[in-house]
This record gives sequence, C-alpha cells and structure tokens, in this order.
Amino acid sequence: QVQLVESGGGLVTPGGSLRLSCVASGNRFSIYTMAWYRQAPGKEREFVANIGDIRRKNYADSVQGRFTISRDNAKKTLYLEMNSLKPEDTAVYYCNAKIGANNIAWGQGTQVTVSS
Repeated sequence: QVQLVESGGGLVTPGGSLRLSCVASGNRFSIYTMAWYRQAPGKEREFVANIGDIRRKNYADSVQGRFTISRDNAKKTLYLEMNSLKPEDTAVYYCNAKIGANNIAWGQGTQVTVSS
C-alpha cells in the first residue's frame, strides 16, 4: 500500500512563500499522476495542481502564476512551491496519487496558514 507523507506547511505572512513536499513509499511513484488538493475550514476539498507522468501540469485558476508543482521521481517526492501567498490560501494541503481516474493514496495533510 502506498503511503504519502507531506511536510513543509506552516505560518507565513501575506506575500510570503512556502514549499511543500510529499514523499511516497513503494516503487511505482514515477507512473502516478500526482496532485495537490486543499481544504479550508468549512469548505470542500479543492484541486490545486497536478503533474502527469510526462510532466504535464495543470493548475487551478486561483493559483496559476503563483504556485509551481514539480516532481523528482528518483527521490519519489512531489513538491509545491507557493509564492505570493494570500490569506485565502489558508487550508490543509493534501498530496494525492492517481493512476488514471483511480485514487491510489492520500496523504495526511499539512496545514498552511497565511496571516499577518
């Protein structure tokens, strides 16, 4: 069973930056489509960004131009570089692995709080 472990969350002031990481177990990381989702208090979980097995990237409109998703298959690690953070980016950020439309695993989440 694949396990995903996120890290890198924290408290940052508006306009600041954070880099999230997600490390996967197992040996099939390179074939997964990896994604970041987030869930703010009282809201549904929403898509943030994903990256496919041939480096195709997609972003939610709300983060386009501010966030960058990347992956290192040798390290089995997914990243999310977040710049120009806004209070509305405050949420628990989750790492997700898929093959096609099938969810393989979710991480436990890492809290990101943007506040002055």
